Amino acid sequence: MMTYGNEPSGKNNADYLVTFVKYWKMKDSRRMYTTAAGWPQNDASDYNNMPEPRIQGWGQGLSSIINKEAPKSDYDFTEIISKWKQPTVSHEIGQWCVYPDFKEIKKYDGILKPKNFEIFRDKLEQNGLSMLADSFFMATGKLQSLCYKADIEAAMRTPGFGGFQLLGLSDFPGQGTALVGVLDAFWEPKPYMSAKEFNRFCDPLVLLARLPKMVYTNNEELNVPLEVSNFGDAPLKNAVVSWSITSESGVKLFSGSFKTETIALGNAIRLGTIKQVLASVKTPQRVILSATVANHTNTWDIFVYPNVLPETPKDVLVTQILDAKAIKMLNEGGKVLLTLKKGSVKSDKGGDIKIGFSTIFWNTAWTSSQPPTTMGILCNPKHPALASFPTQYHSNWQWWDAMTHSSAIRLNAVSDHINPIVRVIDDWVTAQSLGLVFECNVGKGKLVVSGIDFLSDQDRRPEARQLLYSLENYMNGSQFNPEKTIELAKIQGLYN
Repeated sequence: MMTYGNEPSGKNNADYLVTFVKYWKMKDSRRMYTTAAGWPQNDASDYNNMPEPRIQGWGQGLSSIINKEAPKSDYDFTEIISKWKQPTVSHEIGQWCVYPDFKEIKKYDGILKPKNFEIFRDKLEQNGLSMLADSFFMATGKLQSLCYKADIEAAMRTPGFGGFQLLGLSDFPGQGTALVGVLDAFWEPKPYMSAKEFNRFCDPLVLLARLPKMVYTNNEELNVPLEVSNFGDAPLKNAVVSWSITSESGVKLFSGSFKTETIALGNAIRLGTIKQVLASVKTPQRVILSATVANHTNTWDIFVYPNVLPETPKDVLVTQILDAKAIKMLNEGGKVLLTLKKGSVKSDKGGDIKIGFSTIFWNTAWTSSQPPTTMGILCNPKHPALASFPTQYHSNWQWWDAMTHSSAIRLNAVSDHINPIVRVIDDWVTAQSLGLVFECNVGKGKLVVSGIDFLSDQDRRPEARQLLYSLENYMNGSQFNPEKTIELAKIQGLYN
């Protein structure tokens, strides 16, 4: 497959490239030709290499599939590619950033020096966050891996798709520092993603699940078609497809299998449909759906929450503003949970930060700060405030709801060196200390401040209900003892 080059521009470039392709098709008919990577699309090409089929396109920002639409894996790019008669290869999918790994600096022992990494390291240190460098790297790496899996599987689910072109497997130090690799700039693996894990969703044979959503309540039923993309050496005869759903600790909850006569070469090959009632899942948890055929396995994280939550004591006042009632409660030694309405955080306190679910696309310098300019969350999953909201230390699908109903809070607008319950990871260029949920004493009372709006459309947001329940449980318990004391005016100054 031959192309002139990448992303052409200039006067009459389309006419020139069509003539170029026609010339080479006559000169050497053994190969397939296209005008260029990215554009222009035209009938002279044997295939298209286009940027539209991906889950985060240039300029889409928070309106992209991964940032705007609730988590799922049942979509594909059929509608996008149907307007073109030639096969389509997607152009530069991915471009998902990870935080700099400052341990990489010591690898530069020649004439090249990592001055960019040194600048970013120094900025993080200036902002008092250098102790979190490794945690930022690992947490954003896990989110990057989730984004790549979503991007690649969407391509593989698309019937008749011509293929996908990743921007790169390794980091690119140029163009504003594009840390988009699951390998570093030395083509060495990063600790958050192994080759085996990557091959689960990027391999000649990949199992695929069309999940209509990733978050369920236990009064629902899973209805999940399984497919396979098989571009291996040959069809598979009489293969058995097995599936299971296990708890996070490895306990098998459900399982089943499908028999197949022949798995042909190609993709969008249906294997069977998992139908499973979830009523026996009584506690909130992450469960892992796994499917295997011919020694190939793929997995997907699903989150299940109780449809009906126990009543919590009425000791905690949940409010979106610190009104007279809330202030009186704090002055009398009570407990208040301030859940700020999305968009209410003042611009200089964090409201101007372009928060989203995914990590940064390409980088903020080269894209003129296309949103999101944040890189997911970091938390301690063992914090008692999260006891009823099972989480890892990094973003996973259950955090999509919070990130899309929230504003980041600049923690230095509240207090120096405050340690939030849930932190938002900022762009490495600005490296601000950002919070999503934090606690403090105000007057005689105790306060939890949430940049997440828990109340709007709550009946349609099981994740919001569950996280709010977890926080209220924590606030009603003996472990709720904030370290910091903050003036009421500082908290009131956060929002409009």
